[in-house]
Amino acid sequence: MLNILYAGSPEPSALVLDILLNDRGFTENCRITGVLTNPPSSHGRHKVLVPTPVEIRARSSNIVVFHPDHLNKESRDMVSSVAPDILVCFAYGHIFGPKFLGLFTYGGINLHPSLLPKYRGPTPVQQAILNMDTETGITVQKMAQETDAGDVLLQQKIKLDGTETTASLLEKSARLGAASLSEILIKTARTSELPPAVPQQGIPSYTQIVKKEDGCIDWSEPAEKIQAKIRAYTPEPGCYTVCRGMKLRILEAELVPGACDGTAESGIVVSCSKNDGILVKTGDGLLSLKTLQWQSKKPLCCKDFMNGARGFGGTRLGY
Repeated sequence: MLNILYAGSPEPSALVLDILLNDRGFTENCRITGVLTNPPSSHGRHKVLVPTPVEIRARSSNIVVFHPDHLNKESRDMVSSVAPDILVCFAYGHIFGPKFLGLFTYGGINLHPSLLPKYRGPTPVQQAILNMDTETGITVQKMAQETDAGDVLLQQKIKLDGTETTASLLEKSARLGAASLSEILIKTARTSELPPAVPQQGIPSYTQIVKKEDGCIDWSEPAEKIQAKIRAYTPEPGCYTVCRGMKLRILEAELVPGACDGTAESGIVVSCSKNDGILVKTGDGLLSLKTLQWQSKKPLCCKDFMNGARGFGGTRLGY
């Protein structure tokens, strides 16, 4: 039986954990003896402490949970108490030092949602959507001291059709990644060694942390690029524009085929009707706004939004 310490925090990582715990082949050969996750964070007006999705899922299966602020000697001693053979990580968000990785007989492996070495760093899924790539994928790699630079154990491709959001693509990556992790870990349990790994091939590219201000829409950009940005920044940090002195979030939009009025300025709402919906002129083409949200209000479909925004046609967004 292979003992595993699982490290992760957000919902996609919790999904991977859930799939592994419900995989009969995995549970017959492997055992998750502990989970490493971020400490509970405060939410809402009353600053209620909420555990990570990974912690919630782990505790539902009576798995020991560690959420230290720092990976120091005290943390290493706690982790050693559950006798893990290998570290398995997906979206934990912290760097593991050599002393920490030295706790594990087989070292550590990491699930990364891109075809490494492309899109190393914290936002590979967002970058693939922003760049309007036609394919991406997942990589299971051995952990190394340089971020996302470890040798590759397995890669799987994912075709993209231009409708994905970060949320939907992360879910797809998590499901594919869980199956890949299960395959590797079962082999390790049966053979007492990791499968062969190969160095990454190609020139690395790097992603950066996305900030809230990155979601501001520039209506002079082409409609295709704006729509990709909306998909990439859904659900976080979200895309927005300024309208009538207030922040207006754009949660969903579709491309409009065909020519548009070339005389209108970028950002002008050229149509606001039940037949056409809310159409906005961009630097190249029209964008149909499907779901919108005024600041501090609930999201609305375009029909409901128009009912409460009289005279919206002709409005210039971004001012």
